[in-house]
Formats: sequence, C-alpha cells, structure tokens
Amino acid sequence: MAKKLMKGNEALAEACLRAGCRFFSGYPITPQTEILEYLCWRMDEVGGKCVQTESELAGVNMLFGAAAAGARALTTTSGPGFSLKQEGISYLCASDVPAVIVDVMRIGCGLGDIFMGQGDYWQLTRGGGHGDYRTIVLAPCSVQESVDIAYGAFDLAEKYRHPVIIATDATIGQMMEPVELPEMIEHDINKYDWAIKPRLEGEEQRAIWNRYWDWDWKDPSVGGHMYPEYVLKKYGEMEETEQRWESVQTEDAEIIIVAYGTSARVAKGAVARARAEGIKLGLIRPITLWPFPKKAFEELGDQVKAFLDVERNILGQMKDDVILADGNKHPVEFYGDYWDNSNEITIVEKVKEMLARY
Repeated sequence: MAKKLMKGNEALAEACLRAGCRFFSGYPITPQTEILEYLCWRMDEVGGKCVQTESELAGVNMLFGAAAAGARALTTTSGPGFSLKQEGISYLCASDVPAVIVDVMRIGCGLGDIFMGQGDYWQLTRGGGHGDYRTIVLAPCSVQESVDIAYGAFDLAEKYRHPVIIATDATIGQMMEPVELPEMIEHDINKYDWAIKPRLEGEEQRAIWNRYWDWDWKDPSVGGHMYPEYVLKKYGEMEETEQRWESVQTEDAEIIIVAYGTSARVAKGAVARARAEGIKLGLIRPITLWPFPKKAFEELGDQVKAFLDVERNILGQMKDDVILADGNKHPVEFYGDYWDNSNEITIVEKVKEMLARY
C-alpha cells in the first residue's frame, strides 16, 4: 500500500470516514480545526453530513442524536470545548450509545493557549460529567497511530455500546508524517436492533433512554435486573480486556519512564540516548489512558528502582495512576515541561539524578 504525506488532524479525519463515519458535528477550535475543515468538503464526497455547530454543546448533542439512530458519528474539539461536552458524554454513557469523541489537547486550564499540552488527563480518565461512568481513552503517539486508532474506535464503541475518546495533542495533530490509509468501508445504519428508526405498522417503537430507569433489564449472568451489577460488569470487562500499551527495553531497566502521546516520542529518544551511555532506561507507553495498562507493570522484574512520569503539564496528572499500577512498591517522580518542548537530554539528566539517589 502506497504511503501518503498527511497532517495528523486530516489523517485522523480521513480514517474516521474510511471506518464508515458518515456524521460529524463540531465547532472550530485550535488546534483541531483542520478536522472540521477537512470534513466540510470530504464528507460530501462520501455521502455523509458535516455540521459546523454553533457551540460545542450543540456538537455533542447532535452527535448523540445521530449515534442513537445507528450512524457512526464523530465530534472533535480541544480542551475548553471538551469541558463543554462533558454533560453530553455522561448522557451517551447513561444511554449506552456508541460514538467517537476526539480531544486534540492544548496547553493550560480555563481558556489556556493554542500550544501543545497534556493537561486534560484527569478530565479524560476520571470523567468531567456526573455519575458513575468511565470512557475508554486511546492515546496515539504518531500520525499513523492516529489513523489506526481512529479506524478501530468505532468498532470498539459499538462492542460496548459506549463512547470512545481519542486523546491526541497539538503536536501530533499539526505535524505531517507519511501514513498508510485503510480501506473504505460502509456502515449499515440499520445494523443494530437498538438503534432508533422509523416505525412500520405493527413494529414495536424503539427508544433510547437513561439505562438506570430500566429496572426491568435482566441478565442471568449478573442475577437479574440490577443496574449496579450491569455497570460493574460492563466496566470490569473493559478494564480486563482493553488495556493497551507499548514496552520499550523494560526487561532489564532500572528506571522506567511512563509517557504517552508526544511525550512518549521524546521519551523513546531518551531511552536510546541513555542506553548509548550504558544507562538501563526503559519506557512504558500507555496506549489506553483508561483502562490504564496495569498489566504492563505486572511483567516487570525485580531490578526496577523507580519510575519517571513524563508529561507536558505542571502537576503530573498521570503520576497517581503510575503509583497505583505499580502497587506503590517503588518511588515515582515527575518530569514535566510546560512552555518548552520536552528534551531527551534533560530527561536523561533527570534519570542520572534518580539513579544517584536510588
């Protein structure tokens, strides 16, 4: 298959189309606007609908409507817009409606700024809406992986009848890299018996509603019509089966970096530099931010001395998950950049300081 040079945002958008996505609703916000711009003309070519909405609130609620009708539906945004979508995401989870949501992260809280950042981790993995819900969160670290993850995200969403979030960032969204694009498929909007459709005479009316109202829901495997058991079963299955990660030279590593997205790209360079100097450094790259890849830590040997959480934020938002995944057995330190790009040289210097202490 021939490769094509594409910007990250546009490649992700094209992958969604090729996965059968035929509805997009969203609002322009840097650094994800290229997704909307690309779909404004490309969606017409494949017979879909692209709606530039008046707000992020409208974007997520239009998404809800299209997904409830059985369409493969997409909305995208960045940090401030992602905050506004939280109630809609909570409704998608409560109603068991599959959809794909993309957050191209930027820097800072509040309005923030348009530069690359990884400050949405807590909101992505803990949920900014109310109630008992989680969302599968996938974090690519290249343009090609953005394509691969986006292409499979709709299948994953429909597997669980649940929204799936793709957490990319400004660097990956704006960079250009060669990619191989997957084949185009067509999704049957009438494929699922739960989706809303026009009712023919004699047919039972289909409806989408908040599942906790449905106390008559029955499943022998959880002992009857128990909504709490249903929720625990669903998220338990996700956590057990959907953990994804990449391990880089962790077999003998004494210090292990944990990093995702753009930070993981820099961390890989730091591992190579450290190894050239005889330092046993490794990397665990979470591909799922939730469920967090705890299984990657179970495979590690006794030679590990400490972990280094590398992120593009101030507070080290992933650090708690590293501590929990490790079972609080080793020290976990944080190395973060904010305005400046992460640097493999300074990461290696930080690792040397840690080795001197541990």
